Amino acid sequence: MSRGTRVRRDAIVKLATTTGLASVEELSARFGVTASTIRRDLAQLESDGQLARTYGGVMPLVAHPEASLRQRLGEAFEAKRAIATWAAARIGTGETILLDSGSTTGALAHELRPAHDLTVATTGLTALQELVNAEHVRVECLGGTLRHLSQGFIGPLTEDALARMTFDRVFLGADAVTAEDGICEATLEQTRLKEIMARRSERVYVLVHAAKLGKRPFHAWARMPESWTLVTDSSAEDSAVRPFAASGVDVVVVDPDGTAR
Repeated sequence: MSRGTRVRRDAIVKLATTTGLASVEELSARFGVTASTIRRDLAQLESDGQLARTYGGVMPLVAHPEASLRQRLGEAFEAKRAIATWAAARIGTGETILLDSGSTTGALAHELRPAHDLTVATTGLTALQELVNAEHVRVECLGGTLRHLSQGFIGPLTEDALARMTFDRVFLGADAVTAEDGICEATLEQTRLKEIMARRSERVYVLVHAAKLGKRPFHAWARMPESWTLVTDSSAEDSAVRPFAASGVDVVVVDPDGTAR
């Protein structure tokens, strides 16, 4: 397969994930190739399990529209680092904190490696990898069933472990978040776990870069407690942030240097 074909097919998958339905004719015009070339692309992507097609050559979202952790690690890197820097500065000596799985919470774990007298419990492999050599950080792994896509633990064993601890702060990730419905995730198991994590913690922070604000990619939701803090980056439009502030959420917008506005 040529590099041009690979790039085009990757772009088709990304387009399907971000904007939804597209016809063969629309894709042909967009990429400047023939309709038969697009049909071959779609047939191969369907065979690979990356797309599902319907009648008339129209394709819905990819069969697994949730981005893998590997994909997310390369997205909005600077924004995530700034958010992580701000979040790390909130954590005090002697605290016990809880980190969700995900790339932004993994960036936060990276910032915590020099810490002393800190206990970090986590459901995420990324945070564990960051802290594996942090000798002065006590690390609690909340095991369970591993979701390979998100590289995090879920399920009854994870929930049972959470029931045995409480936390000064929890830092949650999200596939998307809205002021009305809270955190959006691909599965109900994930959203149930996030609700439990929030209930076990005194302070709740949701760490998301601006592209995730107000989006609804899935149909599973985690309801947020009455008091919680949304932390996002400085590329967020005022129109995206305003609904959260209007609903009583504490909103923090972080500049690239890790300081809040």
